[in-house]
Amino acid sequence: MRKEVRIIFYFLILVYILIPAWIPQILWSLILVLPIVVVGIRDYFQKKHSIRRNFPVIGHFRYMLEMIRPEINQYFIESNSDGRPFSREQRSVVYQRAKKERDTVPFGTQKDVYEIGYEWVNHSIAPFHVKPDMRVRIGGPQCKQPYEAALLNISAMSYGALSSHAVEALNLGAKKGGFYHNTGEGSCSPYHLKHGGDVVWQIGTGYFGCRELDGTFSPEKFAKVAAHPHIKMIEIKLSQGAKPGHGGILPASKVTKEIASMRGVEMGKDVISPPWHTAFSTPIEMMKFIKSLRELSGGKPIGFKLCVGKRREFIALCMAMREAGIQPDFITVDGGEGGTGAAPLEFSNSVGCPLTEGLVFVHNALVGFDLRKNIRVIASGKITTGFDIVSKLSMGADLCNSARGMMMAIGCIQALRCNSNTCPVGITTNDPELMSGLDVQSKSERVKNFQFETVKTATEIMGAMGVRHSRELRPFHLMRRVDSLTVKHYGEIFEYLNTGDLLKANLPKSFERACRSATSHSFMALEDLRTNELNVI
Repeated sequence: MRKEVRIIFYFLILVYILIPAWIPQILWSLILVLPIVVVGIRDYFQKKHSIRRNFPVIGHFRYMLEMIRPEINQYFIESNSDGRPFSREQRSVVYQRAKKERDTVPFGTQKDVYEIGYEWVNHSIAPFHVKPDMRVRIGGPQCKQPYEAALLNISAMSYGALSSHAVEALNLGAKKGGFYHNTGEGSCSPYHLKHGGDVVWQIGTGYFGCRELDGTFSPEKFAKVAAHPHIKMIEIKLSQGAKPGHGGILPASKVTKEIASMRGVEMGKDVISPPWHTAFSTPIEMMKFIKSLRELSGGKPIGFKLCVGKRREFIALCMAMREAGIQPDFITVDGGEGGTGAAPLEFSNSVGCPLTEGLVFVHNALVGFDLRKNIRVIASGKITTGFDIVSKLSMGADLCNSARGMMMAIGCIQALRCNSNTCPVGITTNDPELMSGLDVQSKSERVKNFQFETVKTATEIMGAMGVRHSRELRPFHLMRRVDSLTVKHYGEIFEYLNTGDLLKANLPKSFERACRSATSHSFMALEDLRTNELNVI
């Protein structure tokens, strides 16, 4: 039932009560019913709250029930290993910053500082003032059009998984705030380009937006789209944290004619991306593919995204970079805790390396092969606060991406209906009635506010630490309680390599097995290749 029909329905109820009634009944009806009609009309025309706009009158009950929501969320987190919803604190921080409300807290620390796993940074007696407009240049010597990126950006979320209104709100927010918006693998849609925000075009295994009829990569179609001035970088998606090795999923219920045409797929069927790429099959071939994309795009930064899996496979990529003399300009590391609109439970819970371990490993591998200086590392996975940014930069990242934080900024209430096309706030649905409740202009302001306030807090933390720029952050800045009596910094918890350590004859023991098994000419282990050769013979 459309909102207009609901409004008419309320009005007809009022008329039905009033017309045959006596005067006293009319008065009582006015007292009881008229306020409801007024509230319904007011809800329909306001643009601040999507729930109230989509569900006039009854939407108010959601805000009443929200008083007990924290207990519901806590139960969900404790009873499910996934723990996907954010805590009350995380949601509150995002909402308050997005709405430019006061985000300070009374009564001091909200966490148990003696709990195992508690993390913090130490402040300096001589702090600095650090400006929040910090930038990180992405683009190595092989790149002709380097890009100046913000410390926090919008992570990959496809049109189709998100509504057109949600995509527009995110992109307009990126335009207003001066940060980038990753398209996700579902192609670069008109809604990603409409408002002029900086775009990172993600190319997945389905090659949506640049595919031939048989699903293979089309250089001609890619070059045509990549030439758009709003597209600043291109990202090859190898895997994502929520379902690594599985491929993207767009349920048939969310596939409209427009999406089917844009992606080059059939209506009425689930859109499932293959788990693997067909444009390359070996590390060396992947480096050549990167070079090809850089040339076809006119020299724009080219990178890839992955959730770390088998260590030797990433080592093989590093070997191929050195052998081919071709390097990506950036690598996005997605943690196994990353979110998605649809994935098998087992993949979300039990496949893929968590962000901390994956980030430290990728940073170490690049340093060990003397590749780090020209490659920027982007961290992605449950990043919503200024401390999240500082901690990931201390571990080895250069900048960060956020998906859930940005979704909450445009009104996500964690209804957990992302895969059903019934999102009540119009974010993860293609139902015209539901997504019409999401006002692009007002929500874009919230995206801009959330990103600015979060980066501002991160730079304030850096200043309090006595750090002038994000590039000065090191593992020893980040502290962690590892047991009830022991505190270590990340330089003590993890082994950090020196430049060129993996090019030496005596390899670090923690990397020796992976390095001995890796080859630039295959993603398979050397011992497996030899076994296959013997079997063929």
